[in-house]
Formats: sequence, structure tokens, C-alpha cells
Amino acid sequence: MNIPAPRTSGFTRSTDVPLYWCTYGPQRAPRQRLLVLHGGPGADHRYLLPQMLDLTPEFELVFYDQRGGGRSKEVVPTRVTWQTQVHDLSRVVAELALDPLSIVGYSWGGLLALLYAIEAAKGRVGPPPSRLALIDPAPISSAHGAAFEAEFARRQHGAAVQGLRAELAASGLKERDPAAHRQRSFELSVAGYFADPNRARDLTPFRVTGRVQQSIWESLGAFDLTHELAAVRGPAIVVHGREDPIPLANSESIAAALKAKFVPLDDCGHVPYVEQREKLFAVLREFFRATA
Repeated sequence: MNIPAPRTSGFTRSTDVPLYWCTYGPQRAPRQRLLVLHGGPGADHRYLLPQMLDLTPEFELVFYDQRGGGRSKEVVPTRVTWQTQVHDLSRVVAELALDPLSIVGYSWGGLLALLYAIEAAKGRVGPPPSRLALIDPAPISSAHGAAFEAEFARRQHGAAVQGLRAELAASGLKERDPAAHRQRSFELSVAGYFADPNRARDLTPFRVTGRVQQSIWESLGAFDLTHELAAVRGPAIVVHGREDPIPLANSESIAAALKAKFVPLDDCGHVPYVEQREKLFAVLREFFRATA
């Protein structure tokens, strides 16, 4: 996919590990700046592109690769925890002067935004988010996490995806076009996230640093953030695809705790910026205009 070069980019100087950041969209003032947190954990911002750039005619988007993924790899690998990521986020916010802080959090990025907001409410980091837009946030409890893992495994081993795998194996594509085979293999590895597995072809390929992903989830242990979310203040919106393998109830409980608007999207899995692109961005534009 054609992803344009960012307007500005660089590496943080205030974090223990230099973190890559970049911006897209208008620089003119007055402008609304949105910090976009990618999923994973252990991935990078590029798989949100180019679709997320639909917001840039009106908003300046700030991205960064979280520690351990993308262009923010560690020279000497260390154990990365959720606390590590929260404190990195706090330093990114300060260094890039993102106050007032408006966050768009996708998947794990949504959970990271909530963890940061909880810590900010306790006075441990700052500033607190002034607005939160959460897109199919990751599970906020071990119970929702277990339900997600079971459903995703069921889909990946279901007839639809297994049929596509068999079709690829018999195609001879691996010998004829190794690059195309790698692309198709990636699509099938994420097919279970989609309401329509064929839409996986529209997602920019990405890689997850498994060591980082594992250490962050392990650092959460047996967790349930439901009651802690009551301390989070400010306007919020939660958007969730009805056919996301992450339970709809996960986002419903987040919206209830935050007193946030909840928007379910029909015919949509975990990647609404691909499967329901126009609806998702219309909802986000309306929210950020109304809370400017």
C-alpha cells in the first residue's frame, strides 16, 4: 500500500530508549492534535496507515512506535512491562508538548490509553487525557482476554480460514512468487480478526516482537481494570465492531465505566478502519468536533 512520508519525524531524547515518532496533517494553528496509539503490543504505527490518514485534512496526527517494536527497537533487550509503556507515553506527551492531550487508542493502544489515564488519575503520570477515543480496545480483564483468545483460535481453525490455507498451499505461489506468498500468509494469520476474512488483504502488513508482547501481558497478571476506570474523567467514546473476536461486552463495560458514548459497528470485526472506514472516521470526526 502507498503510505506517504510523514510531515515531520524524529526520535525522543527523554526516554531510556529513543522512540520513533512522526506527524501527519496540518501544522497551521489553530489545530487539533491527536496522539494515536497503535496496537500489539510489540507492533508499530504503520499498520494503521494509510487509512488513519483520512483524519488529516482536519486533524494533526501524532504517532510513535512503542518501545520494542517498529523503529523503537532496543539495542539491549530488556523486560518491557505495561508500566514501562505508560511511563514512555508520559515522556512522549511531555517532549512533544501534547497538552491538552487527546488520545486515539486502537486495540492494545486503547488499553494503554486506559492504563495511562488510571495512573494519571492517581497522580503518577501526567497530564491526564482531556479526551479519549478508543477503537476496539484490548481486553480490560483476564476473563475478557481468555474469551478473546478462545474465539480467535476458533476462527483461525474454522472452515473458512482453513479453506483459504488449503487453497494457498495448493496454488504453487510459494515457488512462483515468494513475496506474494509471504503477503498471503500474513493475511491468513490475521484473517480471524475480520468479519470478512478476505478484507485482510487491505491491512498493511506488520510484525510483532513476540518477546515484548509476552512480557507486557505477563506484567498485567490476572487483572481487571473495570472498577479503576471510574476514576478516569473527561469526554470519551468507544467504538467496537460487532464481529470482533474481542467480546462486545468488553467495550460496553469500558463505555459504562467512563460514562462514554458507545458505538457498535455492524459487519465489522477488529479492524474498523478497514472494514467500516467511512463510518468509523465519521464518528471520530463528530466526537472531536463536539469536544474541541
